[in-house]
Amino acid sequence: MKNWAGNLEYSSADVRRPESVAELAEIVANSPRVKALGSRHSFNRVGDTEGVHVLLDALPQQVELDSGRGTVRVSGGVSYGALCRTLEDSGVAIHNLASLPHISVAGAVQTGTHGSGVNNPSLAGAVESVDLVRASGEQVTLTRADGDEFLASVVGMGALGIVTGLELAVRPSFRMRQRVLEDLPWDNALEEFSAVMSAAYSVSLFTDYAGETINQVWLKALDEEPALPGLFGARAALRPRHPLPDMSAENCTAQLDEPGQWLDRLPHFRHEFTPSNGDELQSEFILPLEHAPAALQAVRSLAPQLAPLLFVSEIRTGAADEFWLSPFYRRQSVALHFTWKPMQPEVEAFLPVLEDVLRPFGARPHWGKLFTPEGHDWEALYPRFTDFRSFAHGLDPEGKFRNGLLDTILGVPARR
Repeated sequence: MKNWAGNLEYSSADVRRPESVAELAEIVANSPRVKALGSRHSFNRVGDTEGVHVLLDALPQQVELDSGRGTVRVSGGVSYGALCRTLEDSGVAIHNLASLPHISVAGAVQTGTHGSGVNNPSLAGAVESVDLVRASGEQVTLTRADGDEFLASVVGMGALGIVTGLELAVRPSFRMRQRVLEDLPWDNALEEFSAVMSAAYSVSLFTDYAGETINQVWLKALDEEPALPGLFGARAALRPRHPLPDMSAENCTAQLDEPGQWLDRLPHFRHEFTPSNGDELQSEFILPLEHAPAALQAVRSLAPQLAPLLFVSEIRTGAADEFWLSPFYRRQSVALHFTWKPMQPEVEAFLPVLEDVLRPFGARPHWGKLFTPEGHDWEALYPRFTDFRSFAHGLDPEGKFRNGLLDTILGVPARR
């Protein structure tokens, strides 16, 4: 099996499709190495194993709304696209979505995946409880009342267990409009960065870091927010746009201020156009919002080296949360996302240069994308990192859920 982008082939010795959580628990209990795979949208080996890969698509795919509690219980392998259609049919929504709606709920939450919006937490921010199968095969449910164990487990890279279900907070359904602006002057963007990124419910900037302007500004506004014909020198696009230049916008969500429901505006791409694979690579680095102008200037200085490798970069924001390994842990943040051309040796050779430039700003890599695992002081980046490592070693002393990447990040547990 390969991942979504096709840039890596998984190394598992066996692949299993359990049809019940009890069957999954038995597989986990009896396997020396095991890992779950969701939509396979990670670009690194965070989900790899030398043992058994379990695919969750044969488990019962449940979406159960609890209107009284304002929550929905969803199986971990369900995609956000499928979840959102069911929620919309019941007149409710979740607070935000990633750019692609095709990713699985469990995988997205476990890696700290997010949308945009200065006041919008990552997708993990909606989690009220999480169901896991531990290394022993024990099935547990953790809620916010479980304190540290819950906060450690929600964003956990699969190191603390296989997520089989989650309970997410919901809100009443809402309507939105999407508008794309073009050619935002860099000087204006850096001087008014907070205002630019707060101009709508969700704002994304798309750039190649070259020249004097940012290519595109994507504004996803609530119906009650005012329409913006321009923004600090940027002009409204006169036709629908794709984030990449010269690409058809056919697969993108509706623009030009056309009103629609939240699930059809928050992602950049339509759910009905299922991407079979993406001929690209991705990296992302999340740092404190107050450092954004200086960090962006630093990245701009690398534009001559970036240009041959880069399709486009997206700049997003996110609210702080309390999950120990969330890239947004206790920091209102800006996220610098890089969509690379499929040139993995060249990209991996350049990443240390980019990471060195971003290191002074406390940049945290996205767990599911390409980064240099040896090049980061994890204890400095994550105040609860040592506590998380202790949890991982205690709950999985044999390293059942480990792989090379996790061993590099967390250290190799002492084998019993």
